Amino acid sequence: MCRSIKTLRPPALPEEATEDEIRAAALQYVRKVSGFRAPAEHNREVFERAVEVVAAATAELLDGLEVRGTHRSTAA
Repeated sequence: MCRSIKTLRPPALPEEATEDEIRAAALQYVRKVSGFRAPAEHNREVFERAVEVVAAATAELLDGLEVRGTHRSTAA
């Protein structure tokens, strides 16, 4: 897989991943899967939409993970 995508969950990161870190990982994933570092104009919309969908799925995943040995705070 993409070696430039870093682990975004504890204990790899001491605090919660930022939106920028999540989007950067999503961008790297979409680049890898599509084979394009930067899409042509006619592919830009679908490329950017894919980045947003992957970022949202990543945020949902990270929010739902329970990592043993770490305390997960629950925001109300």
